[in-house]
Amino acid sequence: MFKNARLYRLEQPVTIDGQELETQLDGRRFRPCGPLETATMGWSAPLGDDGGALVHPLEGCLLICARKQERLLPTAAVKEALEERIGEIEAGESREVGRTERRRLREQIVDEMLPRAFTRSRRTRAYIDTESGWMVIDAASEKQAEEVVSLLRETLGSLPALLPAPAEHPAEVLSRWLLEDSAPADFVAGDACELRDAEEKSGVVRISGGDLSSDEVLAHLRAGKRAVKLALTWDERFSFTLADDLSLKRLRMAEELLDTLDDEIEDPAVRFEAEFALFALQLRNLLARLETVFGLAEARAGI
Repeated sequence: MFKNARLYRLEQPVTIDGQELETQLDGRRFRPCGPLETATMGWSAPLGDDGGALVHPLEGCLLICARKQERLLPTAAVKEALEERIGEIEAGESREVGRTERRRLREQIVDEMLPRAFTRSRRTRAYIDTESGWMVIDAASEKQAEEVVSLLRETLGSLPALLPAPAEHPAEVLSRWLLEDSAPADFVAGDACELRDAEEKSGVVRISGGDLSSDEVLAHLRAGKRAVKLALTWDERFSFTLADDLSLKRLRMAEELLDTLDDEIEDPAVRFEAEFALFALQLRNLLARLETVFGLAEARAGI
């Protein structure tokens, strides 16, 4: 299931259905890197079967998956081969290799080495919630999430998706929760946070397994540091670390919720779909609460 949640607000109501989206994604279905390609990216089956359906419509959500493959060409190996080639030329022709020729030689070496380089693939699941107007991406970094959004924009021709726009900076809200013990009743702070000084980028304090109400933590906050990450539990349904860009990491659904699923489901695909349907419904409720708590701007019309 999703371990992260990078959020994008869809500015317009989602009118595309699963079959139409399937047809569009099929035009950019994933293919492996060619001999001289450093990377390729396309759409893959969310359940891992590369020949399977590219879209799974469940509970008003359209589940999709992007796959990126890269050729692993170590910079050190290219540099070593380049220096050897330059050494041979300078020794054999009694001349120095200039900058332009060095660049050309490097490109030649990369072309020679690429077909023999190993490849690495990464799959990133995402879904569009047609009811709430959110797109959720299981990406650990902003760059990884933006790659998926860019691929979807290219595939569909356009995608009016924006990052969340809170009325007040989340770091201020999270800091106030800790400093004043004023978090809403359904949000319970955990034992980990990251405090950062807005004026000094090097002024970072990371706390794990500690008491966030301790005098030490409160002193950092009173001195001007702000909570840019905070471990939270919401309504005994999810635990996660909330960052000041409103991304969720270490996202876990409560075991009590998973226990409500039928234990007799043996087919892995059916089991995944059941878990995802439960996850998406519960996350929809959590995102609705984040909208209220952080005053997220309503960027959709008619939803």
